[in-house]
Amino acid sequence: MLALTELGSRLRTAREEKGISLDQLQSMTKIQKKYLSGIEEGDYSKIPGKFYVRAFIKQYAEAVGLSADELFEEYKNEIPAAYEDDLSEKFSRVQTRKTVSARTSKIAELLPKILIGVVIVAVLFFIWYLFSKNVDTGNQPAGNGKDQTVDIEESDEIKTPEPSKDKKEKAESNKDNKNNESENQNESPGQEMVMDNVTGNVTTYNLSGTDKFELKVSAASSGETWVKILDGNNQELFQGMLQNGASQSFDLSDQNGAYIIIGRAFETDIHVNDQKLEYELDPGQNVTQEISIKFDHE
Repeated sequence: MLALTELGSRLRTAREEKGISLDQLQSMTKIQKKYLSGIEEGDYSKIPGKFYVRAFIKQYAEAVGLSADELFEEYKNEIPAAYEDDLSEKFSRVQTRKTVSARTSKIAELLPKILIGVVIVAVLFFIWYLFSKNVDTGNQPAGNGKDQTVDIEESDEIKTPEPSKDKKEKAESNKDNKNNESENQNESPGQEMVMDNVTGNVTTYNLSGTDKFELKVSAASSGETWVKILDGNNQELFQGMLQNGASQSFDLSDQNGAYIIIGRAFETDIHVNDQKLEYELDPGQNVTQEISIKFDHE
């Protein structure tokens, strides 16, 4: 046990003179007995914090009838002169907590703004991505729904500019006119094939001005169709599939007509005496059609 200090000895003497035990003093001051014992022994390490040393000494002195101010002045070298330091330390801790709290508060205030900024940046980036994607898509040539392969050859030679759209259309028109002229040259002189009437999906044509009736039914060059061909006596001449330009030809010059049932009109071509028959009904809208040709002999 540590030796009693002068202050501790004086306080203990005053307590014993009044006949007060440590347990009674504990009840009076509400200070734990071990702290009161530490004050009497001068062992201030038992007391939690230097600030409490002076506070407990003051309460002890007043409980036993001594003046705390006189004791502090008389034994100022013995009592830990750390009251101001303790307050300074506590104040420093409070300031630190306030600083941390202030920083946390500022971060809490800035957080929504930061989140809004991130969202805005993300939206702008998404809009830019969509815009750039649409621009790239718009610069690509339109396809036909199938995979296309484009071969690009690099050359230092100056390429001849392609003709304009109007020139292309004019050239194609002239080509079609020439083809029509060539077909018309193959037709019989004075031949006429006129549409008579349309009933449902049946179209009737009248062939006149010629003494021959040569019929040719063919599939498109890269397609297929199903056809059934009957002569003027309703006798079956052909029934089946035609593919990739395949055709069926008949000389019906001794007949008074023909009847054709078509499964895929948009991929079926009909020629009469080398003249191509033009569908009255749109073959794209009316895929299945029936064609009746009446032949007036010369």
